[in-house]
Amino acid sequence: MTPSSPAEDPPRLYALVPCAGVGERAGAGGPKQYAMLGERSLIAHTLAALAQVRRLEATLVVLSPADTQFGAHLQGSAAAVAHCGGATRADSVRNGLDDLLARGARTHDWVLVHDAARCLVRAEWIDALIDACLDDPVGGLLALPLADTLKAERDGRVAATIDRRAKWQAQTPQMFRLGMLRDALATAGADVTDEAGAIEAAGHAPKLVPGALENFKITWPADFELAERLLRTRTT
Repeated sequence: MTPSSPAEDPPRLYALVPCAGVGERAGAGGPKQYAMLGERSLIAHTLAALAQVRRLEATLVVLSPADTQFGAHLQGSAAAVAHCGGATRADSVRNGLDDLLARGARTHDWVLVHDAARCLVRAEWIDALIDACLDDPVGGLLALPLADTLKAERDGRVAATIDRRAKWQAQTPQMFRLGMLRDALATAGADVTDEAGAIEAAGHAPKLVPGALENFKITWPADFELAERLLRTRTT
């Protein structure tokens, strides 16, 4: 990653993978990004997919300062590493953006933030997001229109049925300009759970780019079995 001025070349694209969480809900006996899925860990699958996206200038993995496990899961990955993870996802992403700037990225470059636990992502889905957002003034995210009926809960019972029309399930990567995202995260409230939420809070409207059901985030113990079945059925 080397500095250059905006006049010298067009915006570059970087991937940023926050990987500082503990993954308690997954029941993996440790950080879920290091749990095995087939012959590789979740993070190794994720980095392998990102490595197939030729337009990415580089990938930065943001780790906890105390992380000592990542090296065992590199498996030949060329990803850069920064031990600057924070207490929340937003903290880790913001610190990662600062690290990218220190490495030579520019505020007008694009950053694709991707969950380490969305390990079934495919390069073609990421390329579709890039194609849809590269000339967009804001950027956007992979997402899926909601298909299921939604219920609000109170004390273990249905409190209301929620209209699912015009509602989407957010996925990653989420692609925004480095400077815009950095500023948005700096002013976002504590309730922001993804980068698009911070961009929305700053008054912008991210673009929704259709994703895939297979691009789900491994969160619960049963998700590992489903992910393994999907991996076995892949032909490429």
